[in-house]
Amino acid sequence: MTNESPPAAPARFPTKVVVLLRDDLAGWQALNVTAFLAGAVTAAVPELVGEPYADADGTGYLPMLGQPVLVMAGSKEVLTAARERAVGRGMPVAVFTSDLFATGNDVDNRAAVRAVRAADLDLVGLAVHGPRNAVDKVLKGARMHP
Repeated sequence: MTNESPPAAPARFPTKVVVLLRDDLAGWQALNVTAFLAGAVTAAVPELVGEPYADADGTGYLPMLGQPVLVMAGSKEVLTAARERAVGRGMPVAVFTSDLFATGNDVDNRAAVRAVRAADLDLVGLAVHGPRNAVDKVLKGARMHP
C-alpha cells in the first residue's frame, strides 16, 4: 500500500489562452509564430505567469504561463473571421502576418503590420486571451492543431 494521493482533478481556468495558426504553415513557421504569440499574451497579461521553477538540486528556472495554451488551426478565412470577432468583442488580439517572416526585428514587424489595412492583413497566426465562452465563440470554425 502506498501513501500516494489520488491525482488532483485538472484545474478549470476561468479564462482561455489560444494561439490560432493558419493550417498551411511549415513546421518551423508554426513553432515560430506560436512562440511569438504566446509571448504577446504573456506580456499583455503578466498575472498569467506562475512562480519560478526549481529542481531538487536547487537550480532555478524561469516561470512559465500558469495555464495551458491551446494551439488551434484554421484556414486563412477562419483566421480573418476570428480576428474580426475578437476585435468586435473588444478582446485584445495579437497578430502575426506573413510579412513578418521577412523582417528581423520588432520595429520592422510593427511597421509591416501598420502598413496594411485590418481587412487586408495576411494573417498566419493570432492569439487571444479572455473568458472561456468568449474565446470559444471567437474561434468558431477552428480545430485543434494536429
